[in-house]
Amino acid sequence: MIDVRNDILDEDDFDTVLSADIEFSGTLVFSKPFMIKGTVSGSIVATGDLCIAEGAVVKAEIRAPSVVISGTVTGNVSATGRVEVKSSGRLDGDITAPEIIMESGCAFNGKCAMVSPSAS
Repeated sequence: MIDVRNDILDEDDFDTVLSADIEFSGTLVFSKPFMIKGTVSGSIVATGDLCIAEGAVVKAEIRAPSVVISGTVTGNVSATGRVEVKSSGRLDGDITAPEIIMESGCAFNGKCAMVSPSAS
């Protein structure tokens, strides 16, 4: 699992990076750590950890083990591990995860449900 408590997330920590000049629409499925720097719309269903970098725009329902949001997300986020919204992050949607971390300065509009790992 990605150490989301680390303030510096580098591209080298991820198997795949969707670069800032890419726009993707559809269902994104992956199993290894993935970083989004561009624009994604649709849905994300993952068995690998997800990082949404500062400047990225995601309009999708997200299911992943761990999600770090430094960019903008519109849609519900469900994680089996934790969800972290960094100070630069914005989330308009509900969160369901055993552990939820929101840094001071982030923007969040939605509901949080902290559930046991087996329930999420």
